[in-house]
Amino acid sequence: MGNDAVRADAMLSSGDGEVIAMSSETREISPDDVCVLIPTLDEAATIGDVIDGFHEQGYTNVLVADGGSNDDTREIARDRGAHVFVQSGDGKGQAVREAIEYVNVPYVVMLDGDGTYDPADVDTMIEPLSRGYEHVVGNRFANMDDDAMKALNGVGNRMINRSFSVIHGADYEDILSGYRAFTVDSFDRLSIDSDGFTLETELAVECVKHGIDTTVVPISYRARPDESETNLHPVKDGGTIILALYSLAKTNNPLFYFGSFGVGGILFGGAIASYVLWEWVQYQVGHEIMALVSAAAILLGVQLLIFGVLSDMLLSLHREQRRRLEQITRKSRERDDDGR
Repeated sequence: MGNDAVRADAMLSSGDGEVIAMSSETREISPDDVCVLIPTLDEAATIGDVIDGFHEQGYTNVLVADGGSNDDTREIARDRGAHVFVQSGDGKGQAVREAIEYVNVPYVVMLDGDGTYDPADVDTMIEPLSRGYEHVVGNRFANMDDDAMKALNGVGNRMINRSFSVIHGADYEDILSGYRAFTVDSFDRLSIDSDGFTLETELAVECVKHGIDTTVVPISYRARPDESETNLHPVKDGGTIILALYSLAKTNNPLFYFGSFGVGGILFGGAIASYVLWEWVQYQVGHEIMALVSAAAILLGVQLLIFGVLSDMLLSLHREQRRRLEQITRKSRERDDDGR
């Protein structure tokens, strides 16, 4: 990273979806400080053009994490000057976690190797990092080709984005985007366990959970070339992502997670209790077992709601303590840098 500070103004989208004006001291980021990370699986038809595109933009540090391709993906990538390794496990998430161990520069740009993302957008992705943001999401919907996404996929993406906003309290506009830029330091602070296509979802949730400074920038999204086959299954993978969003709320938004179970229990118990009361009033027929079930369901629901509230209070306290510790750490680093 260069040491010359510059002043710059920009309009950026913050994590909560608001557009805010930025005017702050920035540091120039050299292409040599950036690693372009491309997870691949049978992308021989497109990987060469993707790597060439980044070379044309001046980004020559390209790392390909291959998932065991059965075509010429690895050979083509090496011929185009990329560093290539075969991941030891399966799935995109595992590939990225392993690839980070090979990165020896402070910044990473990550994208798929299927040719749908434009290497020319790399400077747009990198620029917010120079302003102090730690994670950047490329919004595909800002400039998407008409045939780049099927109607079903578009509906699913918007539903998932809306669910994320409701469950996790942040609006990143396109949480499933595979075009990301982030600092290695911020990635190391995340707890990424995903192995498959829920990687982007988990990245978004972890950014909210750990208070990672995240912003969204517009990018282009192109149709996948005809000769390139997709590895995605819209219905199956969409369902997996929705379940992941809900499951991850356990530690990021416990009030929603346990509260939803609690409300469900109360409604279920209330419905049974209403039926039991109706039967008694109308026909003087008692349903003792059903009455016990309804009481147990309502009691469990209330307990889950209380547990959710207490967990949310503890999480808020934890986040505040972590924020203060991070502020102290940053100030300490700044003093050390000034001392040098």
